[in-house]
Amino acid sequence: MSKTIFITGGAGFIGSALVRYLINETDNTVINFDKLTYAGNLESLKSIEDNERYHFIQGDICDRQMVSHLFEKYQPDYIMHLAAESHVDRSIDGPGEFIETNIVGTYALLEAARSYYLTLETDKKSDFRFHHISTDEVYGDLGETGLFTEETSYEPSSPYSASKAASDHLVRAWHRTYNLPVVITNCSNNYGPFHFPEKLIPLVILNALEGKELPIYGNGKQIRDWLFVEDHARALYLVVSEGKLGETYNIGGFNEKQNIEVVKTICEHLNQLVNNKPEGITDFNQLITYVADRPGHDERYAIDASKIHKKLGWQPLETFESGIKKTVQWYLSNLDWSKHVQDGSYQRERLGK
Repeated sequence: MSKTIFITGGAGFIGSALVRYLINETDNTVINFDKLTYAGNLESLKSIEDNERYHFIQGDICDRQMVSHLFEKYQPDYIMHLAAESHVDRSIDGPGEFIETNIVGTYALLEAARSYYLTLETDKKSDFRFHHISTDEVYGDLGETGLFTEETSYEPSSPYSASKAASDHLVRAWHRTYNLPVVITNCSNNYGPFHFPEKLIPLVILNALEGKELPIYGNGKQIRDWLFVEDHARALYLVVSEGKLGETYNIGGFNEKQNIEVVKTICEHLNQLVNNKPEGITDFNQLITYVADRPGHDERYAIDASKIHKKLGWQPLETFESGIKKTVQWYLSNLDWSKHVQDGSYQRERLGK
């Protein structure tokens, strides 16, 4: 039976991938509630914007009165909470927005959801889910060995990861104290089409095409586990529809890569795909530049995603090699999108020094 799914942050990178998946691959109705800050862009949803099962409302999750009104109007079966400030460097420059959106906003949303949940009839109440989408950065720096599991202690390093850790704790508390039916997911680094250009992979692609430096923090040996965003969207829907209430599921791509490996891989794809290179450039690797590391930079993240595989049968369809090739090709074919999302407030300059 089709569901009505209320998604916060559905115009962002992961949110828009989830919305496109739900409209294209399921028969569910989607309510996309997004503030449309710098990283939220409706151009990422043009392919489905006219679908009768899709509805967009601009608004702020901190506006509890508006959120409550929308819950009453649309009667969602699932709430999937992705709205968040998410860039570590921005959190170093201005942590206040991260506290407001990620902590205060999650609190407001939980309270609106709790009030709504109490009004539901028995059958609808038994189907209701609040799905909080979080990050592996809440676990902090992993060290050279081991993997993050769902039982790993929280040790956030940045204002961003601390704010997400706090929101995770709030969601668990509302489950334990108020019996709100929740599930939580913590994911590794996402990549793929429609990624805002401040993040590593799109930043490298776009800088390279313009002959600009490709800045690598420190020695470039920081390790991340890379997850193709469309694989993540499939996992999120699986968790909200089939996950066990009160449980946490880690979602990873099984693709540990050093940052410098990622950048060099992108350069090799660009070398093959781009015939008209910037003046003076014969190999995009020439543009790699090492810069001072950012404060509190974690050395390694890596997720153990065996629980979601064993319990729900999920595994990524893309390897890093196949996913990064698709990503590079997408940006080369969609340069207009990249130009439009950079509205003047962000010009790929370094943040969080």
